[in-house]
Amino acid sequence: MKRVLKSPTSLIISNNLTHKSNGNNTKLGILLLKEQKGFCAYTEHYIGFDDANDIEHFNPNLKDQPNDNYYNWYKVKHLANQRKTDNWIEPILLPYVENFEDRVIYNEGEYFAKLNDDEANNLIILLDLNNQKRVEDRKNYIKRRRESINDRKLQTDLEIKKYFQDKIDNEINSISYLRAIQEEFGIDIWNMIPEL
Repeated sequence: MKRVLKSPTSLIISNNLTHKSNGNNTKLGILLLKEQKGFCAYTEHYIGFDDANDIEHFNPNLKDQPNDNYYNWYKVKHLANQRKTDNWIEPILLPYVENFEDRVIYNEGEYFAKLNDDEANNLIILLDLNNQKRVEDRKNYIKRRRESINDRKLQTDLEIKKYFQDKIDNEINSISYLRAIQEEFGIDIWNMIPEL
């Protein structure tokens, strides 16, 4: 999982948008998805036109409370939202903190917290980031990308970056696991993806 960028200048804040439990949240959802460049905050899969997705309240205890706000809302695929554990865990690392990627460490398809970092460890548990199936999917995705790169005989960093840029430009729904790509290939994939 990569850090989810939140901005104090977000249109969600400047337009005073709120989540309405029994109301229309279309505009809020569109803006969240735009800020996330079309990717699920939890799975890092592209959310396509036909994908069921939700506005997720990271801390479910804040839902419908006065202090529920932009920093608690994320656009996620419906299944990822359903698989999130029902047991809220504290202390917990928030997905937008600046040092997120220093604290939730990626290594060969899995995520780890630094020793004694209970906040990061609790986030990994809450979102089930190391579910065996998810780890296998991440590893297989990276393996397929490596095989494709090798088949094309791409060797330089520039050639590999161009490979991913072509995927982004022509079939963005084939891009997943942004953090894994970033770590495994040394590519700032996030900044290669255009705004929606």
